[in-house]
This record gives sequence, C-alpha cells and structure tokens, in this order.
Amino acid sequence: MFEGQPKGLYALALANTGERFGYYTMIAVFALFLKANFGLDPGTAGFIYSSFLGLVYFLPFIGGILADRYGFGKLVTIGIIVMFAGYLFLSIPLGGDTPALICMLAALVFISFGTGLFKGNLQVMVGNLYDDPKYADKRDSAFSIFYMAINIGALFAPTAAVKIKEWAESIGFTSNDAYHFSFAVACASLILSMAIYYLFRPTFKHVEGGTRKVAAATTTEELSPAETKQRIIALCLVFAVVIFFWMAFHQNGLTLTYFADEFTQKTAEGIQTMPFDVINLVMVILIVYALFSLFQSKTTKAKTISGGVIAVALGILYWKYTRISGTTPVSAPIFQQFNPFYVVALTPVSMAIFGALARKGKEPSAPRKIAYGMLIAAAGFMVMLLGSMGLNTPDAQAAIIATEGVNAATFVSANWLISTYLVLTFGELLLSPMGISFVSKVAPPKYKGMMMGGWFVATAIGNLLVSVGGFLWGNLPLWSVWGVFIVLCLISAVFMFCLMKKLEKVA
Repeated sequence: MFEGQPKGLYALALANTGERFGYYTMIAVFALFLKANFGLDPGTAGFIYSSFLGLVYFLPFIGGILADRYGFGKLVTIGIIVMFAGYLFLSIPLGGDTPALICMLAALVFISFGTGLFKGNLQVMVGNLYDDPKYADKRDSAFSIFYMAINIGALFAPTAAVKIKEWAESIGFTSNDAYHFSFAVACASLILSMAIYYLFRPTFKHVEGGTRKVAAATTTEELSPAETKQRIIALCLVFAVVIFFWMAFHQNGLTLTYFADEFTQKTAEGIQTMPFDVINLVMVILIVYALFSLFQSKTTKAKTISGGVIAVALGILYWKYTRISGTTPVSAPIFQQFNPFYVVALTPVSMAIFGALARKGKEPSAPRKIAYGMLIAAAGFMVMLLGSMGLNTPDAQAAIIATEGVNAATFVSANWLISTYLVLTFGELLLSPMGISFVSKVAPPKYKGMMMGGWFVATAIGNLLVSVGGFLWGNLPLWSVWGVFIVLCLISAVFMFCLMKKLEKVA
C-alpha cells in the first residue's frame, strides 16, 4: 500500500491533513452555531451553510486557472494565509446581531477564497508526482492514501469541536461564545499545515509549477484539438454526475446533523458508548492496519511488531470497556467522526480488494467505480428511510418537546446514523478518490489546474443544493426527505452507466 510511493506524497498529504482538521472542526458545529447564535430557522441556516460549502468548492476553479499561469505552489501558500485570516476573524465572539452576522459572512468569504487557492492546487501537485513513468501505475493508490490523510484530520475534528466548546463553557463563557473556540482551532491547525509544507518542500518542489515550468511541461505531451475536446467532454460528464453525490453526501453537516440533534437518543449506555470515544476508534484503526502488516510483512521482526500493536490495541479497548459506567451524553456533532473513521479504516481494505482484482485483470475502471458509488449512496439513505419510519415530522417533534417535554418525544437508536455513515463511506471511497485520480489522469496537460477546479465546481454545485435538505426539513415526513436523495442518486447512477463506453474510452 505504502511501498514505492514518492516522498512528496506524504508531505503534501500531511499538509492537507492539518488544513482539513481545522476545516472539519469548524464544519462540525457550524450549522448548529448558525441556529443558536443568530436564531436562524433550519432553512436559512441551511442556505448559509450550503452557500459557504458551495464557495469552498467553486473557488478552486478560479484558483486552478490562476495556478496554470502562476504556479501551483505559490497559490497554495497564498491560500493558507488567506484562510488563516478568515478563521481568525471567525473565532472572535461578536454577538448575534446583524453587524455580527455581516462580519461572520465576511470571514466565510476569506475562508472559502483561501481554500479555493489551496485545495485543488495541492491535489494537482499530488497528481503531477505521478506523471513520472516510474510512479504512473501508483496514481490511484496514491489518491486513496491522500484521501485517507484528509480523513485522519476529519476524524479528530468533531471531538475537538465538542471538547473545546465544553471547556470554554466550563470556564464561564456562554454557549454561543464557546462556539468560537472551536473555530479558533482551525487557526492553530493552519500554522501546523504551513510548517509541514515548508519543512518538506524539497520533496515536491519540482511539481510546484510556474510560468516557465508549465510551458516546459506541456511540450512533453501534445494532444490534438479533437483529443483535448474529447477529454474535456468526458470530464464534464463525470462532473455532472458527482453533483448529486455531493448534494446527498454533504447532508452529514445539515439534515443528518439535524436528525442527530432532534431524533437520536441523547445518551448511550454500556458497549454503545464505545464508538463515541475517538480513542476507541483509533484503536480499531491500528488493529486494521496492524493486521494487514501482519499478513503482508516478510520478516519475523515486522510480524512481531504488528502482533504487539494488535495486542496493545485490544488491551486498551478491553480496559476502556471495563471502565464503562452509567450513561454517556451523545452530542449531535460527534456523529460526524464516523465517516472519516470509516474512510481511514476501510481504505486499506478497498485498496487490497482492487489490488487483487487488478492482478486478475478485473479491476473496474474509475468511471465504473463512480457509478457503483452512486448506487451505494442511494443504499445509505435507504437505511435512513427505514430508521425514520413512524417518526414525527421535525415540526411535530419540536412542538411535542415544547408542550409536553423531551420525555414525550420519540427518539431512535444512534445505530441508524452510525450504519448510514458506514454505507455512505463505501460509496465515497468508490467515488471521491477515484474521481480525483481520473481527473488528474485524463485532464489535458495545459488545463490540469482548470480541470481539477472543474471537479470542485461540480462539488460546489452539489453543496449549494445541500440546502434543499434544509428547506425540506419541517412539516414533511422524514422518509420523504431521504427519499429525495435516494431517487437522485439512482438517476445519476443510471446516467453514468449509459455513458460508460464513452468515459472508459479516455480512462
């Protein structure tokens, strides 16, 4: 899995891990912050949330165009600085009035613009490492590793957001002001990200690009206008499909968080408490990776170390289990840790499966993996549909709690959400890293930055459509809310399969 990869991959992946940790710490509580601090209704909060996500993923298109001209490395550095300014501004408690709302929106513009300069261009640099024929056959596995690194940052973010908020409240800050401490975490993570980037820059400096370097690089592969057009059309068709995946998937920060907050049991007991402790999740991840190492290692020493890691991790899990007592409060943002946990834990599993298929000549193409990902995403929301049968509408639930108290309302097991995130993650692993790898491979050399930006434009449009979930959240039955996303994912999958021959021709 990790053998034979260029050192620059790990440097760029770690730099991105720091930035993503800060971003997801903010995202974990952002929708709830909008409702609590400004008194916004779910639809309006959802509109602001999805608009921000839309900008975060649209502006890499502009960043990519600029990078094709001025170089990827230079834009990445500027992006980190601009993001830092936005997070710093957002971390200042200004109250809940209109001027405070305007200041918050200004901070979001800084964050989204900085992300636009940073995110896509960093991924282009990863792809450029694999233009070297020595590494070309490792491109897909590289983006799986890179994507896993993103989710390592995201794994710890919900716990960090909740714990720092609780700490701020414990020292006397109001609940609303305490949210800003969660946002301040992003500032610290960006400092770490920049330090990693410059400390290990020699390992990837040759792919940072620049006017002269880009000009030289484009002479190595000439495409005819017809070939260029064919590749761009194929990429745009993929972009059109992934819009609806991200529209559905990023409900994790909106309607799935609303569901966690309004319909999911607020406490856990016994073994049910184990998944809500991030240390336990880390132990599971260590066991998974150590098991792979145990069976793949060629030396007795490596096998012994792997076995020791498994034994220690199991011992810690058992010790944690024996210390369970009473009930554990379950906060809605904490559910967002399950998706990155599954990504990190399942990445070696998916890579092993596709590696075995590749050796037999049966590995699906990247477009086919994307289509399968859409089908699995539909299955994820089917889990939510089943778990929501018989529940009140959100408006009815709120009315019951307001008039009769929390005990009169109906709540469901946390396992419905935990299971949903598992299924959605299978879809994500098929679609997102494979899609990014497909773009880096198929994009015409002269338009690499722009095409990677195009992937993010599709993600941006999907994120803008996330707000649909917020506007559906109210007086509609919950099963119908999830049904909308099921139908969209299924239609997208059928569309993808219909275009498969065209897409696989350029893959």
